[in-house]
Amino acid sequence: MGRGGRVDLRQLKAFERKLAKLASGDFERFCEAAAKELSARLLGKVIRRTPVDEGTLRRGWTIGQVKKSGSLYEIEVINGVDYSQYIEFGHRTSNHQGWVNGRFMMTISADELDQQAPAILERKLVNMLKEAIDGD
Repeated sequence: MGRGGRVDLRQLKAFERKLAKLASGDFERFCEAAAKELSARLLGKVIRRTPVDEGTLRRGWTIGQVKKSGSLYEIEVINGVDYSQYIEFGHRTSNHQGWVNGRFMMTISADELDQQAPAILERKLVNMLKEAIDGD
């Protein structure tokens, strides 16, 4: 409180405007950018774990478009190579006498990213809030 009981509310009003701007479209853009970053990280992890024979399977990984359903953002990381599921989960040998274990490149990568995602999102959120509060 200032002298004589007066309070300068200009900074509080400026802060209120920044928060309103953040609540409008900035948070939507943040969520979409976060979804894209997480999917790119997943793509990098799964590509590194994909075994290479001729490279077709490794080159087959792609990222789809961001889809928003309610408050949920989804991006598919897919491999369109027809035998990718057999490498992921395992398969019988061609003579049906044995079993080839799966490599679980997507499963392991997704589990790893699930562990890392909270810290990644927290850093992104802190940076977004700093930019919203400090800059204009």
